[in-house]
Amino acid sequence: MRVCVFTEPHRGATYDDQLRMARLAEDGGFEGYLRADHYRSMEPGGGPPGPTDAWVTLAGLARETSRIRLGTLVSPVTFRLPGPLAVTVAQVDQMSGGRVELGLGTGWYEREHTAYGIPFPPAGERFARLEEQLAVVTGLWATPAGGRFSHHGEHYRLVDAPALPRPVQRPRPPIIVGGRGPRRTPRLAARYADEFNLPFRNVPVTAEAFERAVEAQERIGRTRDGRAPLVLSAGIVVAIGRDDAEARRRAAPLHVPSALPPEDPVVGSPAQLVDRIGEFAAIGATRVHLRLIDLADLDHLELIAAKVLPQLGGPAPPMS
Repeated sequence: MRVCVFTEPHRGATYDDQLRMARLAEDGGFEGYLRADHYRSMEPGGGPPGPTDAWVTLAGLARETSRIRLGTLVSPVTFRLPGPLAVTVAQVDQMSGGRVELGLGTGWYEREHTAYGIPFPPAGERFARLEEQLAVVTGLWATPAGGRFSHHGEHYRLVDAPALPRPVQRPRPPIIVGGRGPRRTPRLAARYADEFNLPFRNVPVTAEAFERAVEAQERIGRTRDGRAPLVLSAGIVVAIGRDDAEARRRAAPLHVPSALPPEDPVVGSPAQLVDRIGEFAAIGATRVHLRLIDLADLDHLELIAAKVLPQLGGPAPPMS
């Protein structure tokens, strides 16, 4: 099982907070450090330090880490135009030596859009923009060296783009498409993505979503044309401890009213998290993204590295 750390810096975290966790995750043997791409907390309040831009942050982390994979889960299409987004991600891929992943989604949290003056079109238009952005980004990255890329869509128009800079990874940085949508999301993942992710739901609901993603890739003949099958991944909200009191303390933020949809956290012991990951593996997941609530709680990360990762296929290296 491939295990990544997922964080939500919009809850309140500086760049230095994120750097400390990313470095510790790297030292602890996690495969990736992925972060949410939001400009406002979903909980009441939302004081200092305020948001950090996802791709500015990842560019910094690219230069200050050496092994761990870096990415978004996921970047809303409402935040950036697809051409400049492809440039940004390709540049950060170069800066990292080929360790970047792009999660892309429709965006859903209207309040952060109104707070920062970002247009928030209806859901149908956001899905249409997502499909076009996926077409543009993958098209730019697939353009041969010296070639030009054009796109004439309903929402975006590119004319003779030089498709530069070029990312390090070939054929491209991995693309993650995820979400709870029953029809359009699996279809877009099957056509454009490398990974399909369902975030923070229980095992039966996740299994149904995985089945829809697999059916979608079979309908378009994805594996028959030589493409690798979708990686299936699950997001897990984690609050574990050495005893029940420690686990409950870490789970306390989950009880604060929030705009987030219902989730299925693992609150308890390291063994319970191992069991949950095993349940996801049994339905086809080969990657999990563990959402840690408090970026300042580095002991939580160290506990998972010491007590969970060794049970998933490898020893935990010494923590620095």
